[in-house]
This record gives sequence, structure tokens and C-alpha cells, in this order.
Amino acid sequence: MNRGSFPGTKTKKELYSGEFETEWEFLKYVLIKCGVDEAVILKENESCEGGTFGNAFNSRKVTDLKGLEIKKGIICCKSFHARRCLMSYQLAYPEAELLVCPADVENRGKTDWYTNKYGKDTVMSELKKCGEYFRQAIDVFIDKK
Repeated sequence: MNRGSFPGTKTKKELYSGEFETEWEFLKYVLIKCGVDEAVILKENESCEGGTFGNAFNSRKVTDLKGLEIKKGIICCKSFHARRCLMSYQLAYPEAELLVCPADVENRGKTDWYTNKYGKDTVMSELKKCGEYFRQAIDVFIDKK
């Protein structure tokens, strides 16, 4: 649902309050509040139909335009989404060493996702999407050779 703005965090509102037009603006605010120099924050908030796969390649465009050679990266994402994120960014940055820092969320963490319907549905949906992304990667990278 497009609200015309990003509602911000559901927790720690006392730390991260404010009005944000996009999720990117909110996350930039969090980084700066945590001491990251604004000059080193890169912007990739292009909306794309390709989901995580498209986001990975949009990130690659941003770093290429800046002339950056990415050797290592840390992917921070929800634990149930980690495999798909890693697959996507490995395709976009095949030369980079990528580490994943997963964050568990209520009822969908690595130790409890299978104990409730919401967790099972979420994880199984991610599994399906991994297959779809792998097929997309074959179409993009292998079939075009």
C-alpha cells in the first residue's frame, strides 16, 4: 500500500521519531543518528519491479557510477529473507565477499518460524521466491551468453 510517506519505526519511537517520505530517508536518519558520516551514505532507492534482485543490481549501478570496487559487504536483513538477499547480491557483486547479518523478527526467526502459521507461510514464500530468482538469474546470465 502506498501511503505517500514512510511511517517510521514501530518500536523505539523515542529514538527514531520524525516524518519520512521514504524508507531510505528513515534509514539514512538512523545511520546518521548512530554516527555514520552522511558523506559516505550511498543512495539507492529506485523503485523496481525486480524486488530484491532488482535492488541488488540497482545498488551495483550506484557503486559503479561512484567508481567503487566492492570487495566486501555486509547484508543486514530479516533472517527469513537472508538467502534471497544473499543470492541476489552474489549475482550483482560476484567478486565480493558478502556476509549476512540476519535479524530475527517475532514469530519468523530461525528458532521459531516453524511453530506458527505466519512464520511457516513467510518462510515457505521465501523458499518459492528463491526458486523464482534462480530462474530469473538463469534467464539473465546464462541464456544471454
